[in-house]
Amino acid sequence: MTSIRTVLGIVAAENLHLEQLDVKTTFLHGDLEEELYMQQPEGYEVKGKEEMVCKLKKSLYGLKQAPRQWYKKFDSFMMEQGYIRCHSDHCVYTKKFEDGSYIILCLYVDDMLVAGKNMQEIKVLKKQLSESFDMKDLGAARQILGMRITRDRKEQKLTLSQEEYIKKVLDMFNMQDVKPVGTPLAGHFKLSKEQCPMTEQERNQMSKVPYSSAVGSLMYAMVCTRLDIAHTVGAVSRFMSDPDSDMAGDVDNRRSTTGYIYIIGGTTVSWISRLQKLVALSTIEAEYVAATEASKEMIWLQQLLEELGHKQEECKLHSDSQSAIHLAKNSAFHSRTKHIQLRYHFIRTTLEEDKLKLEKIHTSQNPADMMTKVVIRDKLKLCSALVGIRG
Repeated sequence: MTSIRTVLGIVAAENLHLEQLDVKTTFLHGDLEEELYMQQPEGYEVKGKEEMVCKLKKSLYGLKQAPRQWYKKFDSFMMEQGYIRCHSDHCVYTKKFEDGSYIILCLYVDDMLVAGKNMQEIKVLKKQLSESFDMKDLGAARQILGMRITRDRKEQKLTLSQEEYIKKVLDMFNMQDVKPVGTPLAGHFKLSKEQCPMTEQERNQMSKVPYSSAVGSLMYAMVCTRLDIAHTVGAVSRFMSDPDSDMAGDVDNRRSTTGYIYIIGGTTVSWISRLQKLVALSTIEAEYVAATEASKEMIWLQQLLEELGHKQEECKLHSDSQSAIHLAKNSAFHSRTKHIQLRYHFIRTTLEEDKLKLEKIHTSQNPADMMTKVVIRDKLKLCSALVGIRG
């Protein structure tokens, strides 16, 4: 999903053409590498040979190999056409042309987004694809993975919306007429295992509540476009099987939350809100661990952008903890940090090698605050505006 948003950000910034294609009967295109047999389909048995089996010549839906074989077939096709597979994401391909233009293709199972400056070159690729696969040309991209794509090419703006999906979710859980609230989670609201069903009667009652389905529906919205609910979804998803970085915000395990947001050219492309794997002994340590996790994502994004022909001269990572910044920049041994696992000192190496810059940002201007803790309505509005969420 991050790769798709990154490519869409490039499309908006450079005002590229954006086309969409769909592969029909995707998994039937794969070539088999093993001898596989199947029973004769019900209703299609050959008279007198009902006990015989069929030897498969091509891949079929339901085979474990089907997705892999489809990808290998498509990957081989793209290589033959002179496209280069990105090491950062093997489902993203690029090709540069003599006139300086280029094409980027993103594959998501059977959906394809094709971006480029030269529409004629895009048409050539479409023709090549149609000659090798059963394709459906959807024209200018308007929707991908349930996200509505709206463009204003004059203003060089591209907007993603899941309004239709969210309305369907509300209908599914009979919440069409509920009263809206200013923030997704109230500050006083804490979830704990103590609130889980204890008696048989409570368990039976809870089994009738579509809790997991509701959380899963929200999670898809959060992953695609709604990073403003990431912290809340993280809190409620910890109780999926049995129904909380603020310092020790998880009241059961006392673990802090890592939250980061990446914005490239004004476009928010990557975000996360999740519990840390260790129990931090201080707020500084929690912030330090979060900065390390964020630096890994930045290095991956740098590599992806470079492969897409957009090398970043300087990448800045901002933290609102001055102490964590000092800790990251000071490679000297300190007795108060010897308990921190070595892998969390990765950020020190990246700073020494000038792969990124770590700078201070004031808490009031840090949009990642909404990823790590409950914030008041005004702060949520500010954070949402900073990452480009409208409405």
